[in-house]
Amino acid sequence: MTRVTAVQLAPRVGDLVGNVQRATTALRDALEQGADVVVLPELATSGYVFETEDEARAVAVRPDAPFFAEWARLLGSRPGAVLVTGFAELADEALYNSAAVVTADGVQAVYRKVHLWDRERVFFRPGNAAPPVLDTPHGRIGVMVCFDLEFPEWTRMTALAGADLLAVPTNWPLGPRPEGERVAEVQIAMATARMNHVAIAFADRSGRERGVDWSEGTGIVGADGWLRDSAGSGTGSASADLDLLESRDKGQTELVDLFGDRRPDLYRGLEGAGS
Repeated sequence: MTRVTAVQLAPRVGDLVGNVQRATTALRDALEQGADVVVLPELATSGYVFETEDEARAVAVRPDAPFFAEWARLLGSRPGAVLVTGFAELADEALYNSAAVVTADGVQAVYRKVHLWDRERVFFRPGNAAPPVLDTPHGRIGVMVCFDLEFPEWTRMTALAGADLLAVPTNWPLGPRPEGERVAEVQIAMATARMNHVAIAFADRSGRERGVDWSEGTGIVGADGWLRDSAGSGTGSASADLDLLESRDKGQTELVDLFGDRRPDLYRGLEGAGS
């Protein structure tokens, strides 16, 4: 079994040093509690509600920033441990809303968010590459960021690429919902997991930032689509013990297979619909 932990933090916009310290503490605590895979929120090192591009640029870093090496050393304390975390990336003078996959050997991959939400496009350039799917001692981990999860083409493509777990750093702004209902994005994660029979770990954030409140929707969903744990309100974490290899069995009954029953011959032209 693999212990998957998603941590709900409260980053402060513009506070790179403080945010890195908070993330480091969260990673250390998760590893000490037995986590094999740790997911931290979107833009965990920078905060989210920027007012200017210069403000975002001041807290953007490259994947060779020293704190990634420090996190790699921490990960070395637990054989095979993996961290997926959001950060503001600086690359060739452009800014990206990115997620890094880190192991004891350092940064293994960087994914740049493709589907930018609302004012993110004011500060960040969209990525132009598919989510990475990395082989780990625990299974194959696919990575995307927040709004990416709401595009079924994107999540299905990543599942078809062999992901056993989708690790998703998020910042979900709080929106209205009927009393007693789950956060809408959590419902999307549950449906996505069930449609693809793939586990999903999503790390949301908490704390008011420049008038924006957050859904605090951090959770772990099994490949069956059911929520295994959630962080609740405030800072905290969600953890679950998962057999990630179970994601590879797409059979629902003797005659039903989620991938085998697709009809891609009838789906042609989907990419142009609505364009």
